[in-house]
Amino acid sequence: MTNVLSTQFSLVNTWINELRNTEIQNDRMRFRRNMERIGEIAAFEISKGLEQKKIEITTPLAKIESREIAVQPVITTILRAGVPLFQGLLNYLDKADCGFVAAYRKHDANDYFSIKQDYLTCPNIDGRPLIVADPMLATGASLIEAIKDLLNHGKPSQLHIVAAIASKQGVETIQKEYPEAMIWVGVIDDELTSKGYITPGLGDAGDLSYGEKLQR
Repeated sequence: MTNVLSTQFSLVNTWINELRNTEIQNDRMRFRRNMERIGEIAAFEISKGLEQKKIEITTPLAKIESREIAVQPVITTILRAGVPLFQGLLNYLDKADCGFVAAYRKHDANDYFSIKQDYLTCPNIDGRPLIVADPMLATGASLIEAIKDLLNHGKPSQLHIVAAIASKQGVETIQKEYPEAMIWVGVIDDELTSKGYITPGLGDAGDLSYGEKLQR
């Protein structure tokens, strides 16, 4: 199932507009913060469907019965572009455990790419909700590779994928590969170029967050 956070107008629309705007993109702190905000909204929405348990709380005046998250999720991201979106999720789901995947597009002289994944660290995810943050869901290739490796650490009770901007093709690819996944995206763009770039998209989320990189 795919949930598009900007379908019903809200502040999410403003944050996405600012992420895309080439003038505002020059402010890296603002770019990162808007990514965080989308992660925070996604965390809030995801929390509604997490398993609950009853707890008793003692206030200064009485004891009351309430509800709490029964099993804390594991939040993971693909370095480096996913860090601001990941941080937004962790801001709200602040008791979660975390995992990290190092994967990137290795471009050739013609700007076509293959996926390189060099590193993964993750706690046991068996029986726990797994949330994977990837700001740009383009072809879905790097995300699928990351999830495959993450699932070696257990079978999650739920699988959530969070992206700021996705392509229609990328969403369909993930839905086909992981039909049980709940996908949360800020917005879905219709076009994916022959070289795997979302259009209109926003550019390179990692570069806009942290500066241009030298690829080795």
